[in-house]
Amino acid sequence: MPAYHSVFLDEPNQQLIGNFALLPLRTRTRGPAIQLPALPADVTELTIDASHESYDPLDEILALFRANTFFRNFEIKGPADRVLIYGILYVSEVLGKIKPAMSRREAEKAVMNIALDTNFAIPGDAGFPLNQAFEAPADRNSAEVMRQYIMQMRQELATRLLNRVYADETNTPSKWWLSYTKRKFMGKAL
Repeated sequence: MPAYHSVFLDEPNQQLIGNFALLPLRTRTRGPAIQLPALPADVTELTIDASHESYDPLDEILALFRANTFFRNFEIKGPADRVLIYGILYVSEVLGKIKPAMSRREAEKAVMNIALDTNFAIPGDAGFPLNQAFEAPADRNSAEVMRQYIMQMRQELATRLLNRVYADETNTPSKWWLSYTKRKFMGKAL
């Protein structure tokens, strides 16, 4: 069974930095991403369909995380797959910071510390784990735009992940989500 690939591979007019796509996001976090419309009242981030106009790569990352986590090999078919890979690796990192006994408030604090940290590796940096699959930005300005986009992605992804991990009213994390903390997609970690 092959891994799941991004539905955004065929997205027209993708803005690229290196070979990493800067896809539109549904977010209120400031950054270089093009804004998608907010969800209508009858659709939640848990029930959004991939064909909806507000469906974004972050919804896809959270939807495909559990299935793709089991794969050690992943054939990259385009720039949107690189966004998916980065997102899955980031979700793994965030889940590792959430402990079973943490309340939502404690988890928010731990997760937002990671999301707001500006000292993270991007493609081309020595500490980036997948430099063989990602091209480095062409210049310093492109690198800064990529860093801002990834930062915007990380902040919104952290918020959406917390909404899923703490979806019920018990104020305890979902054991089902936490069961993926030891899994490493492609054997890598950020």
